Amino acid sequence: MRVNEIFYSLQGEGRFTGTAAVFVRLSGCNLRCSFCDTRHETYTSLTEDEIVRQVVAYPSPHVVITGGEPTLQLTQSLVDKLHEAGRFIQIETNGSIPLDSELVRAIDWITCSPKELPVKIGRVDELKVVYEGQDMTPYETMGQEYRAVLSLQPCDTGDEARNVQLLDEAVCYIQAHPQWRLSLQTHKLIHIP
Repeated sequence: MRVNEIFYSLQGEGRFTGTAAVFVRLSGCNLRCSFCDTRHETYTSLTEDEIVRQVVAYPSPHVVITGGEPTLQLTQSLVDKLHEAGRFIQIETNGSIPLDSELVRAIDWITCSPKELPVKIGRVDELKVVYEGQDMTPYETMGQEYRAVLSLQPCDTGDEARNVQLLDEAVCYIQAHPQWRLSLQTHKLIHIP
């Protein structure tokens, strides 16, 4: 597998914010989002067994498989090996690539941050929308369809004034639609990877 990095930190976003986790960042993405803040193009080729060995070197059972777009490479056998090692598997996906239904069932938690609609993944446990001021109606519908935890995350545009505006708008939206919760990139706020 093409692995960009494996590191240990705290989950900074969404439902599991603050949870110690091992991050397996896979290389490559099928989309090119203007706001992407992740350098995921470089990689080291690792076998699934090498990935598992690195993951189990850390004490947390929580593993976040991310990218880029992890579904370009994610396999049932990697998920099975991590489960055999007693790990809880969360993936962070843009939802644009369909996965085999058996693999979808095997993943413990699917966080979908859609950049294109409709999403093609068969299950969403958490819908994490990167908010740029867009119409939220399609995401409301999607959240009801999947019965997902709903997280609204203001986009980090790199422009401080615009970031404040998006945060204010997200807070107002959540106050008017309390089924949503605010997701901040806390890892950036506290300066950890």
